[in-house]
Amino acid sequence: MPFIPHTAEDVSRMLERIGVADIEALFDEIPEHLRVAGADERIPAGLDEAGITRLMHRQAADTAMDTCFMGAGAYEHHVPAAVWQIATRGEFYSAYTPYQAEASQGSLQLIYEYQTMMASLTGLDVSNASMYDGASALGEAVLMAVRANRKSRSKRILMPASVHPVYRHVARVIVGNQGIEFVELPVDRATGTTDLAALDRWRDEDVTAVIVPQPNYFGALEDVDALVDAAHAMGALAIGVVNPVAMAVLRPPGEWGAQGADIACGDGQPLGIPLSGGGPYYGFMCCRQGLVRQLPGRLVGRASDSEGREGFTLTLQPREQHIRRSRATSNICTNQGLMVTASTIHMALLGADGLADVARTSHARTRELVAALTALPGVTRAFDGPFFHEALLQLDRPAAPVLAALAEAGILGGVEAAPDYPELDNTLLVCATEMRDSQDIQDYARKLGEIMQASAA
Repeated sequence: MPFIPHTAEDVSRMLERIGVADIEALFDEIPEHLRVAGADERIPAGLDEAGITRLMHRQAADTAMDTCFMGAGAYEHHVPAAVWQIATRGEFYSAYTPYQAEASQGSLQLIYEYQTMMASLTGLDVSNASMYDGASALGEAVLMAVRANRKSRSKRILMPASVHPVYRHVARVIVGNQGIEFVELPVDRATGTTDLAALDRWRDEDVTAVIVPQPNYFGALEDVDALVDAAHAMGALAIGVVNPVAMAVLRPPGEWGAQGADIACGDGQPLGIPLSGGGPYYGFMCCRQGLVRQLPGRLVGRASDSEGREGFTLTLQPREQHIRRSRATSNICTNQGLMVTASTIHMALLGADGLADVARTSHARTRELVAALTALPGVTRAFDGPFFHEALLQLDRPAAPVLAALAEAGILGGVEAAPDYPELDNTLLVCATEMRDSQDIQDYARKLGEIMQASAA
């Protein structure tokens, strides 16, 4: 049955009462140039429950269990069975948002534990809970930096081209109407990292913030110390964009340079969230104590009542639902609570040592993968710098047909870089996590070799 309770007769009577011909007339204030032409024809008719069930079963059956060597922001990691067994218990699965803190102690404690883990992982003082995804978290971090850096009037953000292309696009969309200027820093073609010489022209200019990816989109490890120190030397804030698994073995943002990054953000998907065809994921954001009042979202604190009993409470709620709109930091309303629940359980099960093992194994598997593939004629590394669990490979031919041939063999061979980086033609971004073993890598190398040889012939 439909979830809309109004019959056609009900709708007709309501429209007649307000003097409108049809429902479409209620949206006449939307300019024509903002409307998608032909959308009604492309949207399929609604289905009943049985029809939806059949459709979902068909789609599930069509989802091939290919061997995945793709990364580029979403990563296939092992998720212990206990994670979602616990996360989908009723008390977690149905929890919404803790408006009545005294009645939501379980949810508040879980958020508190999550924030504590994320602050520890990033080496910063405070974590929120949470953002919608890593890309929107970067947009919010930029807005936060503009609010927090009161010495800067330029609203100028230096953003390396090595930041994930989707993150760059989303950040521009989020802040595009607020007078914020993005200046792109080029990539060094030898190392695949930010060209530090490009920072020199901005040393005497008014810069609000510098974005520092680690690792960057190509999997390469940036000189984070130099970038953060350069940002602080010019009076700018430093925003780290990080992979949380990598932080288990790399120095965290709070320890970059002489003073540490000011803000860190990223996507929490690697922490117990399955790929799920693209989501839902969630974003995280952490910062140093001095910026806490500019942090969007919620903060949960631990306190004691008059009888000394421990309890949890919403300590800071800087959004317009709780305070005057003019003082709100963001309209971050419903956070990705279920995803945060899963990540908290995931991190608790693995512990610091377990998460570090995942990171080290992923790095080792990628080194093995790169060695196997670059042993083939026509395949070399595009960059010569160190990497985490992704690397960019240079092919002697277009990458798209190679990827298509690999997909036919049940191998998701990587991501073509050229659509986002035209100067990196014939390149392939490959990734390996702890989910890939030596046999997977050998199978990939063998099949790639066959494809390269066949196309050459």
